[in-house]
Amino acid sequence: MDMKTNPSIMKQPAAAPPRRAAARALIALWQHKWSVVLIVLALGGAVLGVLRLLFGPEVVAARVARGNLVQSVVASGHIETPFRVEIGSQITGTVKDVLVKEGEQVREGQQLIAIEANELAANVVQSQGAVAQAEARVRQLRELVKPAAEQSLKQARANLLNAEAAYERASKLAAGGFGTRATLDEATKNLDVARTQVRTAELQVFTSSPEGSDYVMAETQLAQALATLSTAQARLGYATIVAPREGVLITRNVERGSVVQPGKTLLVLAPAGESQIVVQIDEKNLGQLALGQKAVASADAYPDQRFNAVLNYINPSVDINRASVEVKLSVIDPPKYLRQDMTVSVDIATAQRDDVVIVPARAVHDAMTAPFVLKAVNGRSVVQKVKLGLRGVGYFEVIEGLQPGDLVIPLNAGVKSGQRIRAVAS
Repeated sequence: MDMKTNPSIMKQPAAAPPRRAAARALIALWQHKWSVVLIVLALGGAVLGVLRLLFGPEVVAARVARGNLVQSVVASGHIETPFRVEIGSQITGTVKDVLVKEGEQVREGQQLIAIEANELAANVVQSQGAVAQAEARVRQLRELVKPAAEQSLKQARANLLNAEAAYERASKLAAGGFGTRATLDEATKNLDVARTQVRTAELQVFTSSPEGSDYVMAETQLAQALATLSTAQARLGYATIVAPREGVLITRNVERGSVVQPGKTLLVLAPAGESQIVVQIDEKNLGQLALGQKAVASADAYPDQRFNAVLNYINPSVDINRASVEVKLSVIDPPKYLRQDMTVSVDIATAQRDDVVIVPARAVHDAMTAPFVLKAVNGRSVVQKVKLGLRGVGYFEVIEGLQPGDLVIPLNAGVKSGQRIRAVAS
């Protein structure tokens, strides 16, 4: 075959050089791949920079909406009983034994501390003897002295009758001239003696009677002896210190062998029953508080378990050093895990609004003085003054200045007023 007459065969060798050039270009590109990457990144950055200049940075904005808002005051406090009982000794003595431990649950009347009581027991025995002696004196007056006085009175009255009869006879004889003066004088003397004896016997009967002085004195001595015995028994009872009511012992300041005396606190008892939360509220929140407001609390040790409380006390004075007010909340149904002085967090609901315009607190500038927000309008950030209402947790109520659906820019976005932006709703 004549090669000049077949053009396709003559053109085939010309295709090899372009393929080799492409291969060489790919090899060269691979050898300088990092340079190419850097060039692409630089070009991309330049494009993004141009876009940022033309349309502004992309900003995640918050959307204004309607919702329910609860204004609350949050504070930290601790658990207490409404009151605590400080237990001490009423006498001076040496502790014989301490029968309870700190943190122990005790019942009313349970023995807590025993004090050496040998001397006190001896005083009781001595006082019992004095009472027995005084009682015997009263019985003696009633069983012996008074009956004997009554018999003496009967005898004296009989003697008085005889003396009166003898005096009558002597008087008649003396009047008729038959009797002597000496006989009449003797009869008169015997009559006076008999009358005196009767009077003395009457006094003895009276003084030994319940209304008489001897009887009153004996009863007084008996009463004094009984009082002394009661005092001795009471002091002996003080040697055993018992729980005045049911509760938990939260403090123990006494050990065996200690010398105790009145006025020193040995144990502190937290009575069983009601519990309360004591918190310090910032003075600036005082105007929001009112008795009866409901609250939700949680112990720091059990943050996932919440319980209800009610505000029942607001201290009328302000702590000038801490600029705070002490408030107390009663725990409606104390959980079993609560302990005395346990740290708790409290959220007191002070007001509530339903279906109101709300805005995230993170988007509000100068909330306490002249509040405003940066609002996204036509691709720019615009200052929008607002009038705030309730201040809830993370949100504010908007009374004027915003409508549902508006986009506001958070404080941490770093956007300035009038800056061009591309707002993206969160």
